Amino acid sequence: MGARKQVDAPPAEFAEAVTQLRGARFRPEVFVEEMPAPQRIAPHAAAVSADVTVDGDDLATGRLVILYDPDGNDAWQSTFRCVAYVRAAVEPEMVTDALLGGVGWTWLMEALADRGADFQAPSGTVTRVVSESFGGMADDDATAEIEIRASWSPVPGPGGLVDVTRHAEAWGEVLCTAAGLPPVPPGVVAMPTRRGQRGR
Repeated sequence: MGARKQVDAPPAEFAEAVTQLRGARFRPEVFVEEMPAPQRIAPHAAAVSADVTVDGDDLATGRLVILYDPDGNDAWQSTFRCVAYVRAAVEPEMVTDALLGGVGWTWLMEALADRGADFQAPSGTVTRVVSESFGGMADDDATAEIEIRASWSPVPGPGGLVDVTRHAEAWGEVLCTAAGLPPVPPGVVAMPTRRGQRGR
């Protein structure tokens, strides 16, 4: 039985990344919980989902997946890869702004830079979606959303270790920006997320 546990034990680098992911700190409006990770993309994976909620209203949702392949991946240019998704409601008139896609991508790039999360090989899409109602639902207002799908490879820091915490917190910052929350003033530290406690 002991030999079986030894075989199944995740690599130390991935185990440390999971610990860092669980230790990431987010704003109180961000509710984060672990979720099943995809199993076929990489030998090892961990994932979390999040909702940004203010006064009972869900303003944005997303998920973050950390992939690890100890043999490396040429497309990643690394052994680690972050895969992120963010969706938030926006005003319908914003969807017609041709610059919105670039703005959404800039949110991610700036959040990573602000957190000091060094990365390489970024890739992704920003999608604008408008929903209009007809027939029996014709009285419903049009709704619009922005969706950001992105991936990037964290660059190891001193000692060759990847600081997943910085990348996770950058993703959390993008969620809040997409939700329309004002930035946290300099010097103000976000409180740890109360996982499993909504409505507080």
